[in-house]
Amino acid sequence: MPEKCRLGFASRMRSEHSDEQSAEQLQEVDHPEARIAHRGICASPDAIFGSHGVWAKHGLKPQRLDRYMASNNPDFERKAADIIGLYVNPPAHAAVFCVDEKTAIQALDRKDPVLPLSPGRAERHGFEYYRHGTLSLYAAFNTKTGEVLGKTAARHTSAEFVAFLADIVVNQPAAKEIHVIADNLSAHKTRQVTEFLDRQPNGDRRHRSVRRCET
Repeated sequence: MPEKCRLGFASRMRSEHSDEQSAEQLQEVDHPEARIAHRGICASPDAIFGSHGVWAKHGLKPQRLDRYMASNNPDFERKAADIIGLYVNPPAHAAVFCVDEKTAIQALDRKDPVLPLSPGRAERHGFEYYRHGTLSLYAAFNTKTGEVLGKTAARHTSAEFVAFLADIVVNQPAAKEIHVIADNLSAHKTRQVTEFLDRQPNGDRRHRSVRRCET
């Protein structure tokens, strides 16, 4: 092994370089492994990524990743403004719900009983389990009160979504205006959903009103 690749070389190099020199090295090569190969340095992962490494010294976190999605919907800005307005400045005396679902949740049951926590021993679960199919979880978050309405269903179709919307309506006081914010899932845009919304008497404060806002 070359002398410079022996254990401790990276930490010695780090102590010998000033902050300005370290910054220049960071700018030369973007990827940490490429920069190490470029310098011919052999260093342990702790020396590179540890709390006392160059990354921590300069506040860099290369493992972090942000994602984004660009919409090709020509009405996206108008719809986004409508939804943001419902969150920031909802209509007076109205209920705003953000609705979504989690699909294909495995319904598992342990084959062996759970052994409870005891002094010096952690709670223990058996390794084997039974499969009871999958469930879909529907949830509606009231953006004003923080209340969450939930419901499970064996299937994930438009019929289950309409049934959940009906539950939201039933759980609200009479004459309550309701705004439902949902995504563009195909099950949210079927004729069955449209017919349910059309049956709601919009604009009449003596009845319930349901609006769907999609991004």
